[in-house]
Amino acid sequence: MNKLRVLTGITTTGTPHLGNYVGAIKPAIAASQDENKLGFYFLADLHALIKCHEPEKVHQSTKEIAATWLALGLNTEDNVFYRQSDVPEISELSWILSCMAAKGLMNRAHAYKAAVDKNLEEGEDPDKAVTMGLYSYPVLMAADILMFNAQHVPVGKDQIQHVEMARDIAARFNHHFGETFALPEAIVDSQVETLVGLDGRKMSKSYNNTIPLFLPEKQLRKHINKILTNLLEPGEPKDPDSSAVFQIWQAFADEEKTAWMRQQFVEGIAWGEAKKQLFELINAEIKDARERYNALMEEPGIIENALQQGAEKARAHSAELMGRIRRSVGIYPL
Repeated sequence: MNKLRVLTGITTTGTPHLGNYVGAIKPAIAASQDENKLGFYFLADLHALIKCHEPEKVHQSTKEIAATWLALGLNTEDNVFYRQSDVPEISELSWILSCMAAKGLMNRAHAYKAAVDKNLEEGEDPDKAVTMGLYSYPVLMAADILMFNAQHVPVGKDQIQHVEMARDIAARFNHHFGETFALPEAIVDSQVETLVGLDGRKMSKSYNNTIPLFLPEKQLRKHINKILTNLLEPGEPKDPDSSAVFQIWQAFADEEKTAWMRQQFVEGIAWGEAKKQLFELINAEIKDARERYNALMEEPGIIENALQQGAEKARAHSAELMGRIRRSVGIYPL
């Protein structure tokens, strides 16, 4: 049976937080248990170099993210779990695809356009501080996807464009050199909303408003207590749909618990009590995984061994396809 190929990656530029867990990691863990799917789960350390020039941070983040996947129960036996840089064929494919990618397509990439717009607003040269890594980011992402002929790529709404670009590049390659790549499809789960952070904005390392996933209990409680709320007193009805506390609750609770908390808001639950309930809900879900995570962080050799096993499996896929691609473009022995 041909399994549906699904691909998910996380950039190694920080400590995994609740937003990563709800938006990407938790759904991927569930998908890894689906016998009808073949998952490719990777640490995007090459992507990290685009915006992080601190070697220790990239290295530590790689360790933390890998330990997170493993602690939460990723099924590495039936799927492929690897570090991007351990599969050199991805970098080679990125160059070949860049020779097929239209510059006009790259000019329309959101990240590049945002950088140019910011420079123009500040009266600077349009390309100030824009590296080729930032500019070519969509090509490397296309290589990540197409290297394993992924059919479904779960992404947030802000990443849909990159999957569409991968489709365009793949279609152009197929037109020139024959059917080689499956055309990937961006999968956006409407049930998985972007998690809000401590300040009410999207939870993001860029805003420094995250709640790290595996904080010790005392620190987790302190972070949850920092979530921004209004000045409504206990007993005064509160709007759950405009509350960061409720939105985070909703991401972790089932329908029954969500309905219960919504009613508590209507009845004027005190913010302190709502945050206490939120802490207990989250802590109950991640407590066991936190213990496994801490044990893995003390044994990096176990993490590395899992990544090397995954790299071997990944290269079994990539080497075979790369051989066909090289021949397609005319690079093969005389």
